[in-house]
Amino acid sequence: MGGETNLITLVRSMMPELQPGEYVFASVTSLTDISREETICEFKEAEGVTVVLKRARADALGISYDFVASWITLTVHSSLSAVGLTAVFATALAKNNISCNVVAGYYHDHIFVDRDDAQRAVEVLRGLSTEADPLRFLSM
Repeated sequence: MGGETNLITLVRSMMPELQPGEYVFASVTSLTDISREETICEFKEAEGVTVVLKRARADALGISYDFVASWITLTVHSSLSAVGLTAVFATALAKNNISCNVVAGYYHDHIFVDRDDAQRAVEVLRGLSTEADPLRFLSM
């Protein structure tokens, strides 16, 4: 199952879902103290391994972080080869002064926003799904 590629269908079918909890991005040099079951995702960079995990677990492990996020899942099954979905929702969020950090999973896109912006971000995304012309944000 490759997922949806039609941009209009994707935007109209996003169905954003706010996940419970608070999440952090942190850079670590070793994963020995962090169980794979505890990480939401990991990404190897030259400077270290970026991990996303629950804030409470990072605190318990003494891992420092600068950004506390809420996690929004777009429940539409989007294709990894789909073009434009990230541009559309990132632009809509930016126009509302909401930063977003996007992680693409095999089935869904996941958006991490500042925890203080979570509800507003979900409202923006839901509003975008019902726009008569959801791609208008790309030409503004």
